[in-house]
Amino acid sequence: MSLITPSGRSKGPHKPFNRRSENNRIYANPLPIILSTPASSSASPLQKALGLLGISCTHILNPHCEGIFDAATRSVWVSNSGPNSKDVMILWQRGFFGKGDLSRSEPSWLSRQINAKKLAGKGLTSEEITAKRRAERKQFKLDRAKAMAAAAAEAEAAFSEGRIISPGYAPDGTRLIPSAATWKPSTSTAAEEEPPLTPEAVEDEEELLEDIEHLQLTLQEAFFLLWNLDCLTVLDSNTLEPLSLAQIWTAFQNAHDPLALSLSPSHPSLKPCRFDNPFLVNYVVYHHYRSLGWVVKNGIKFCVDYLLYKRGPVFNHAEFAIVVCPVYEDPADQANSPFELQNSSPFTWSWLSTINRVNSQVQKTLILTYVTIPTHSRFSNSDDTLSSPACFAHYSVREVVIKRFIPTRMRD
Repeated sequence: MSLITPSGRSKGPHKPFNRRSENNRIYANPLPIILSTPASSSASPLQKALGLLGISCTHILNPHCEGIFDAATRSVWVSNSGPNSKDVMILWQRGFFGKGDLSRSEPSWLSRQINAKKLAGKGLTSEEITAKRRAERKQFKLDRAKAMAAAAAEAEAAFSEGRIISPGYAPDGTRLIPSAATWKPSTSTAAEEEPPLTPEAVEDEEELLEDIEHLQLTLQEAFFLLWNLDCLTVLDSNTLEPLSLAQIWTAFQNAHDPLALSLSPSHPSLKPCRFDNPFLVNYVVYHHYRSLGWVVKNGIKFCVDYLLYKRGPVFNHAEFAIVVCPVYEDPADQANSPFELQNSSPFTWSWLSTINRVNSQVQKTLILTYVTIPTHSRFSNSDDTLSSPACFAHYSVREVVIKRFIPTRMRD
């Protein structure tokens, strides 16, 4: 059982009701697989009879997505074009799997390109909103610096002439130095740079645009989709042939071996290696939290391994920040290991304080997730434990919650 329980507190700005209801409709399914139950009006007599007997008539709708394994980037690419173009939005809208390679998170490159051609800039994506705010903030700082320089020159001229003026104000009482509350961006410059396009021209531009973005799945996300949900098929990047589970299991582990990157995933010399393989250690943590209902995303932005969302990035900010801490059952395995696992050695208090301070500032609870790596001495050389995902049963996960102590706020 996990030590973590979802918090009911909401973070971030309050979203309008219509936007919240629209997100509830778009992201209603937590996983790509959908369990569909026929309505009573459309059910056949046999289905109605089975329902009266307490037998479920639920159908499983499997999207059967496809992706290409890329060993160099240790990821699986799901294309946004071709016959499987819908796979990208299915995986994103049903569980927030992966990220767009040309976007911050949601694969929205094509939407941004289309919005750039439109007149009023309606329907801006998150990246466009952020870029617009940064441009306005930069323009505000430039306008304020010019106004301060002009006010300083006016004050010096008034002092030399013996006049008395109010600093920062014109003789008629107008404020010379703009404030963040009253400043408004000027749109005249942007209107002069590029003439507006007609609706017909915008439609022509949209038809010529080709979506070159793809959804990039981490190895942990891809293996969760294909092993647990059976809704993803991984293809060989050279032959574009589907890989078997055994080939994927071996290829994902050998993706962390520089000597095996040049070999095909189906090469017979590739074999599963060790219990401390980085893919296995990180997948244990990913599977642990995904199976508990959390949306797990990469946490490099906040100097951690994973972020846990209660529903997803479009609803709330991440509640928890996860740092994976591998622990060897036998210290001798760490001494002869070819992998240098992060946080496997004792870390310093300054490092822990830094990580905790960063995540406390963004209202995230820091969790140290300890993964116990089984020792090789418990298994014989002829044992094929590492040849299948059954080896995950030998790992164990422990969680330690770290909170920053603030004496003035925690006296009770």
